[in-house]
Amino acid sequence: MIFKIISESALIAWSSLVANKLRTMLSLLGIVIGIFVIIIILTAVDSLKKDVNDSLNSLGPNVVYVHKWPWEGGFDYPWWKYFLRPQPSVSEAELLIKRSELAEAVSYSVDFQRPLKFRDNYVSNANITGVWLNYEKVQEIDLQRGRYFTDSELRNGRNVVIIGNNIALNLFGNQDPLGSNIKIKGENFNVVGVLERAGEGLFSGGQDETVYVPYFAAREMVDLNNWNVQQEILVKPKTGITSLELKDELTGLMRSIRKQKPTEDNNFALNEASMIKKQTASITGILNIIGLVIGFLALLVGIFGIANIMFVSVKERTNIIGIQKALGAKRAFILIQFLTEAMILTLLGGIFGLVLVYFTTLLVQSVSTFNMALSFGNVIVALFISCFAGLVSGIIPAYIASRLDPVEAIRSK
Repeated sequence: MIFKIISESALIAWSSLVANKLRTMLSLLGIVIGIFVIIIILTAVDSLKKDVNDSLNSLGPNVVYVHKWPWEGGFDYPWWKYFLRPQPSVSEAELLIKRSELAEAVSYSVDFQRPLKFRDNYVSNANITGVWLNYEKVQEIDLQRGRYFTDSELRNGRNVVIIGNNIALNLFGNQDPLGSNIKIKGENFNVVGVLERAGEGLFSGGQDETVYVPYFAAREMVDLNNWNVQQEILVKPKTGITSLELKDELTGLMRSIRKQKPTEDNNFALNEASMIKKQTASITGILNIIGLVIGFLALLVGIFGIANIMFVSVKERTNIIGIQKALGAKRAFILIQFLTEAMILTLLGGIFGLVLVYFTTLLVQSVSTFNMALSFGNVIVALFISCFAGLVSGIIPAYIASRLDPVEAIRSK
């Protein structure tokens, strides 16, 4: 019975909306804008979260990074407190290998920038990463072609290089770079491998612009005492060891290696990928709140607009309501009829808002590398909000219509 009432109410409501096209479109505008703002923010934040999580996977989820600078911070980040800290070193990495009982692998890397050249092709300020022993055991090195460094090349600092995908494209074009020599600071480096394309993630995208060289070759082309040169020790825990357990051990070992007194603060930072996730979670949380507040305000305008239209609709159809009641229509039928009309209006607004969101995501993807996509979950959220807005905006006009006296209603003009 209820389905019959709803279907009949929907037909009557649809006829009313079609008969007043201009009024219907104007009343939809607020709902369209409200749904668009809410869903576009949710979609952007969800896409940002996915991008961050995919990118952080390249850092290694369980790896602990011994660094000069902590990755956590905000607007009050006390950089002056960390500026004079010593950089991690290879000698400290060697001591960690000897002393750590929880580490499966320990490595070291140094990052800086240098220009690259192959014949007449030139790349300015490429990211150079000098890698030490065991680096491939701590970080994933996905090669498109070629090979990784041999143990002998790493220990002896041979002039060999593994280049990122974009570096290969810019220097060699369609030519196979394997076996060719590129110049870094006037020295020839033989290309032994090309990395898989990482794409444009927040963290992984830089890999396409990076070249890897053995650490002992890298230290010949950079001043390790320069504060702008980033150095870190990378530690991967054994199976079954949590990053918290590993960090506790590393804290004691690093304080012992650096001969710190018990009263002194740590002069090093222990970082992990989850710290960046926490930072981005707070940012996306703020964005969500801002989007919801702006969207709610726009939606509120739309709700008032539709409520006003529904009051007008009740006024215009008062005599029809009287006739329906005189023929035996129950209050519930009148109530559902006007509620259905309001919800059809807001659902149409929600659908138009979703269409706008969809085309906006296509536009963003066409003009940028940000992979923004409308999810099924956000579609459901949009439709739910639309139905709720229809319920809120239509309940009072529908209640008034259902309570009209049939005799008085028929006499109205």
